[in-house]
Amino acid sequence: MILVNTDFITEKKIETIGLVKGSTVRAKHVGKDIMSGLKTLVGGEITSYKEMMEEAREIATNRMMEEAKKIGADGIINIRYATSAIMQGAAEVIVYGTAVKIIE
Repeated sequence: MILVNTDFITEKKIETIGLVKGSTVRAKHVGKDIMSGLKTLVGGEITSYKEMMEEAREIATNRMMEEAKKIGADGIINIRYATSAIMQGAAEVIVYGTAVKIIE
């Protein structure tokens, strides 16, 4: 599956199939949330949240690709990510794009 954030795939002719998306809501363990709160006092990168967001993006992307495969897509163009806080320590990640078939 080809994934790009452009509206084309270099040197390929494509046919638009439709919108595909994937999302997930993730939260960290309460103990890690407390430790992350303490980290805000001294500054620096909050590793547990960085890892949570990386995992969430991967899960959302995989779900989007599964949806694209179900409708016969070879690639997804115009991929965009969005994140929103759901509650303290939890976030939703959504990824969406346009499923395409390569017709070369």
